[in-house]
Amino acid sequence: MTTTALVTGASAGLGAEFARQLAAQGHHLVLVARNRGRLEQTAADLQRRYGTTAEVLPADLTDDAGLAAVVERLTDAARPVSILVNNAGIGLLRDFEQNSIAEEKQHLKLHCGAALELTHAVLPGMLERGAGRIINVSSIAAFLPRGTYAAAKAWLLTFSRWAHLAYSARGVTVTAVCPGLTHTEFHERMGMDTAVAPSWAWLTAERVVREGLADNLRGKAVSIPSKRYKAVAVAAKMLPDQLLTGPARRPK
Repeated sequence: MTTTALVTGASAGLGAEFARQLAAQGHHLVLVARNRGRLEQTAADLQRRYGTTAEVLPADLTDDAGLAAVVERLTDAARPVSILVNNAGIGLLRDFEQNSIAEEKQHLKLHCGAALELTHAVLPGMLERGAGRIINVSSIAAFLPRGTYAAAKAWLLTFSRWAHLAYSARGVTVTAVCPGLTHTEFHERMGMDTAVAPSWAWLTAERVVREGLADNLRGKAVSIPSKRYKAVAVAAKMLPDQLLTGPARRPK
C-alpha cells in the first residue's frame, strides 16, 4: 500500500534527502519549507525521477499561520499521513548572550514547539490506524552541553525516546536521528566556517538519512549514524562537562 510522508525543511539538506529516499521507496510526499520556488523544483525532480506524487506546502513553522497550515494537512482524515519527518531547523552562530531574545525564541519554537505540535497533530490518526512512523531530526549535540541548540536537540531526543516508549506498542514508531557534522547547507546558512572541522568528522546526507530510515523501520528510538558519533555519545556519558563544551567555550 502506498503511503504519504510529510517532510519539513524539505527544500534542501537532510530534508531534501529524506524526501528523495522516501520517494525512491515509493511513498507519496508532502514537502514543507519556506521557499515555494525551491519546493516546486524539488517536487518536480522527485516526480520525474521516481514517478511519485509530491505535494508542495510552503510554510514558515515559526509563524503561527504557517504552522497551522501544516497541522491542518496532518489532520486531514481523507488524506492520511503515515510518515512524519520533523527536520526543519536553524542554527545560531553566536553565543546565547549575543543573540536577541527574539532569535532565541524563534530557534526554540522551530526545533521544539513545531515538532511538538506537528507530532500531536498526526498522532491520533496514526493511533487510530494502528500504524505510523515519526522521525525527529535531533543531533549528536543533544548529548553535549553546548548552548541552546544542544539544549533544544536534547529536548527533541528525550521527547522522541518517551514517545517511542508510549506509542510503539500501539503501532507508532518514533525515532530521534542524531547525526554529527553533515555536508549540507545548514552550516553555511548560519555563517559557520566549515574548515575548522577535520574531513573525517563529516558525514554525507545520504548516509544519515539511509541509516535513520533503517533504524526507524527496525523500531529503534535513537539513531546515531556512524560508529564515530556513537562513540561520542558514549563518551559524553562519562567525561566531565568541561571537556565536552568545546575549546572555545571552556572556562578560562
